[in-house]
Amino acid sequence: MHVRVVPYDPAWEKGYEEEAQRLRQALDGLLIEIHHIGSTAVPGLMAKPVIDILPVVRDIAAVDGRNPQMEALGYACMGEFGIPGRRYFRKGGEDRTHQVHVFAAGSRGDIERHLAVRDYLRAHPAAAEAYGWLKQELAARFPEDIEGYCDGKDAFVRRLEAEALCWARDNPGPGRGIRE
Repeated sequence: MHVRVVPYDPAWEKGYEEEAQRLRQALDGLLIEIHHIGSTAVPGLMAKPVIDILPVVRDIAAVDGRNPQMEALGYACMGEFGIPGRRYFRKGGEDRTHQVHVFAAGSRGDIERHLAVRDYLRAHPAAAEAYGWLKQELAARFPEDIEGYCDGKDAFVRRLEAEALCWARDNPGPGRGIRE
C-alpha cells in the first residue's frame, strides 16, 4: 500500500456522514452508535486520506452475518484482523478509502481508547500538529512500506493513547460513553 499523508480536508466529515448512513443500514438492528475516529476526524490534522469509522453493536458475532451487506458496500471482510473482539472491514483495495472497526458495547477499553485519542487531539492542537508532522515524515521515509510507517509511529501513539486516556478520565464528554 502506498503511504500518503495529506493536509486535512474538510470533505472528510461529509465522507464520514455519507458512509455512516450506509453502515447504519447494513448494521440495522445491531447498531447502538457510530463514531468518526482516526486522524480524518480531527480538524487540521494531516492524515492518510482514509476515513476510519467505529460502529458499536450489541452482538459482535452477529456482525459476521452482515458480511454480504458489507461486501455489497465494497468492503473486504477481514474478521478480527489482530484485535480480539473486533470486526474489521476495509474499502478501496490498494487505494483504501475507508476502514471500519466494529466493536461490541462490552469492548469498552477499545472504544474508549479510540474516542479518547480523537477527542484529545481535537482539544490539543499542539499534540495534533506534532502527530501530523511525524506522520508526514514517516510517509516520506516509507512511501511503499505501511508496516515501516506504522512501526515508526508506534511509540508516539502509545504515549498519545496513555495521555489521552488520562485526560479523558478527567474530562468526560459527550460521545465517550456507550448509550443503549
